[in-house]
Amino acid sequence: MKTKKNALSVSKFLNAIADDQRRKDCKAVTKLMRDITGEEPKMWGAAMVGFGSYHYKYASGREGDYFVSGFSPRKQALTIYIMSGFRSHASLLKKLGKHKTAKSCLYIKKLEDIDMRVLEQLITRSVKHMRDTYPQV
Repeated sequence: MKTKKNALSVSKFLNAIADDQRRKDCKAVTKLMRDITGEEPKMWGAAMVGFGSYHYKYASGREGDYFVSGFSPRKQALTIYIMSGFRSHASLLKKLGKHKTAKSCLYIKKLEDIDMRVLEQLITRSVKHMRDTYPQV
């Protein structure tokens, strides 16, 4: 796996986001995830901010570590990683507002397009699921 936790500066990364709205949104998501996880943000790879970590091991024997919750300010949308996936979150997604999903990725253009209380519930449920399911690193 090429995406690993590293010592790059989260604040430098966030402050370098060119789009003012995306930068503000990322700082708001950083605060939200810090509050939910109780963890400090860490860079994972060059463009992902993650909180906490867990260890996974597949039946194939492949294993590694990944963040419990995180996000990335992609060009097309702010990507929020809901590591538990979306199967058990259909009712929350209906109330969230304007978004798209794919596997564990929640794509949001702007935070003003969604209900932040619903996002908080979604992230909280996902973090709980991940912590209940996987050992912490």
